[in-house]
Parts: sequence; C-alpha cells; structure tokens
Amino acid sequence: MENTLTTTKSGTQRSIVIIGALFFIFGFVTWLNSVLIPYLKLACELNNFQSYLVVTAFYISYLVMALPSAWVLQRTGYKKGMSLGLLVMAVGCLVFIPAAYSREYWMFLLGLFVQGTGLAILQTAANPYVTVLGPIESAAKRISIMGICNKVAGVLAPIILGAVLFSSSEDPGEAIAALAGEEKIAALNELAERVIDPYLVMMGVLILLALMIYFSALPEVDADAEDEAVAKSNLNKTSIFQFPHVFLGTLALFLYVGVEVIAGDTIISYANQAHGIPLNDAKFFASITLAAMIVGYVIGIFTIPKFVKQETALKISAILGIVFGLLAIFTNGFVSVFCISLLGLANAMVWPAIWPMALAGLGRFTKIGSSFLIMAIAGGAVIPPLYGYLVDIVNPQQAYWILIPCYLYIFYFATKGYKVRSL
Repeated sequence: MENTLTTTKSGTQRSIVIIGALFFIFGFVTWLNSVLIPYLKLACELNNFQSYLVVTAFYISYLVMALPSAWVLQRTGYKKGMSLGLLVMAVGCLVFIPAAYSREYWMFLLGLFVQGTGLAILQTAANPYVTVLGPIESAAKRISIMGICNKVAGVLAPIILGAVLFSSSEDPGEAIAALAGEEKIAALNELAERVIDPYLVMMGVLILLALMIYFSALPEVDADAEDEAVAKSNLNKTSIFQFPHVFLGTLALFLYVGVEVIAGDTIISYANQAHGIPLNDAKFFASITLAAMIVGYVIGIFTIPKFVKQETALKISAILGIVFGLLAIFTNGFVSVFCISLLGLANAMVWPAIWPMALAGLGRFTKIGSSFLIMAIAGGAVIPPLYGYLVDIVNPQQAYWILIPCYLYIFYFATKGYKVRSL
C-alpha cells in the first residue's frame, strides 16, 4: 500500500503529534475503568460479575458502533469525525453527573457506553490513518509511538482518579462495612459524588480538544488507495469476506483486547481481594502494568522492522503472555500480582502488529476491514466479565486460566493465520 498522505515532512510530523494527542485521550479515558470497577463495586454495592459490567458497557459500544462509525467518517472525513467523537465522549462524561447523584449503576453504564461510542469513532479514524502514514512494513513502529502516548495516559489515569476517589488513608470498603442504616447510605452517597468533579473537568477538556482538532491543519488521507500490485491482486475481489486473514486477525484482536483489559482492569481488585493489598496501594499496580507496556513499545520502536519483523514480535508477545499468565496462576502474593503487571510487556506489541498484518493487501477494502478490527475491541466487553464470573465461582487467581487459550490463538495468527489469503 502506498503512502497516500500528500503533505510535507513537517506536515506529516504535525499529523503524528495531533494523532498522538488523540491516543493520549484514548488511554486516559479507557484506563479509568481499572479504578471505576472497585469504586462502583463499593458505591453501588455490587458483586464481582456486576462490577465487571463496567468494561462490558464500555467496550460493547465498539461492536455496536464500529460500522456506523465508518459510515460517519465517509461523510465527515477524518478531521470532522474525530471532533465529533470527542464531543460524544464529552456527553458520556456529562451522564456521570446525574448517575453520581442518584447512585444508579445503570446510569454509570450508560455514560460508559456513550464514552465508548465516541472512542469508536475516534479509533475507526485514527488507526487506519496512522497505518497508511508511511510504509506498511514500519506501521507497527508508528503505532508503537501512538501506544506510548496511549499508555502514558493510562499510567496517569488510575493514579489521578484513584487519588480523588480513594483519597482517605483508610480503606473505604472497611469503613463503609462498619456502618449501617442512614450512616451507611450517607457514606455511599458521599463516595459516589466524588466522581463528579473529575468528570466535569474531563468533559471540558474533551470539548476544548474537539474544537482544536476541528480548526487544526490535520490533512485528509486516502486509506483505501491501492498501489499497482495490490490493485492487480484485488482485481476480482468484490467483498471483504474474500480476505479471510482479516477475520482471523479480528478474532486475534478480540481475544487480545480481552486479555489486555483483564491485565489492566482486574489487577487492583485482584491485589486487594486475593492478597489483601489495600486499595490505596493496589491502585498503583494498574500503572505498573501500563508502564510495562510502554517499555514494550519503546523496544518495538527501536527494533521494528530493522531487527525484528512484525510477525516475529507478535510470536514473542504471545509466548510471553502464556509464560506470565502461568506464573501468575502458580505463584503467590506480590510475585503473582507482579506477573499480571508484566502482561503489559507481553501485550505491548500485539495491537501494533495485528493491525498491519490484518490490513495487508486490502486496498479499497481497508475502511471496512478497519471497521471489523474496531469491532474486535468488543473483546473487552466479553472476556473480562467471564473472568469476573470465574472469580465468583472459583477464585481470583484460578480465574486467570482464561488468559492461556487467548494467547495460544494469538500465537496461531502470528505463525499461520495472517498468511491465509483465500478460502
């Protein structure tokens, strides 16, 4: 696929900076869920399965909205579409205000769904955009740069929101459990209302960014352009369904998002429930997970494609995921929790590698192929609640067995699946 961005080098760099800012927003909003899960479990008095519906509400929006997002972008273009996505996210933040005052869990879930809808529009635009911003062979490198922006925000998000929601040195769960009657209700209401100020601030920031993107010099790209070889290869192709590697990649991405969300969003609850680490301390493990991902991205930037091919990086990632997952299951205490954090290192290069491998050779089918990959983000809506269900019937540590088959399939895609180009 040719680079179809007809701008100067400085214009391309400016585009990378703008898209990097958007990936920062993706990360900040997405990784707030790791704090919202234990927070809403307390504030709304939920069990484990119910608390993990936080990620279901957030990520199911990608499944529902990915194809409509592609339709929106066809009519608005990338720049206006990104601005629209940011405004939709701001509306989702606004929904948190009445949700907090009423302490109604379904309203929190609605707000998360609306935020996810805005992110679906942004992701549908940003990922193919950065993929075609240069040679396809180095796409994983560019996406790794975006990943650093994403995960730096992810490191900061749980620390910042955790400091606001769990501000007291006393464990809020223990404090509330010691109360009864009107005192308990008042404490729960006070806890729920702590979320109002940070989400009002986020709403303002998102509106400001939407205006900045709308009036920016961000150029349009033709993500569906075909070079001569791709055009010849796709001459008789009439449907995206004639590219099986796209759907094998979609399944790999579905499973990957599930295990990434598990690694980042369950670790606070896992450290607290399984190993007795106070929430005020456990909140830092989510940031360690994302810091490990940043290390993986940096490695990818300096090694792909000069020393390591995208396919090889994906194989190594899958193997590391299996190893760290098994260590988390068979070790105890801090070591087990830290192995879940190390899944961040294993996960770092999976998303950057799958995207160019799954979109390779699509040409004019790139937009629709990207939409299917965005739909795969719904893996974060399905797999973490299954983990939560296993926690309720087994225990938090043994529930991590759900990771192993996911990484095994990712290894299959890295070795054989991406090569399947015909039925």
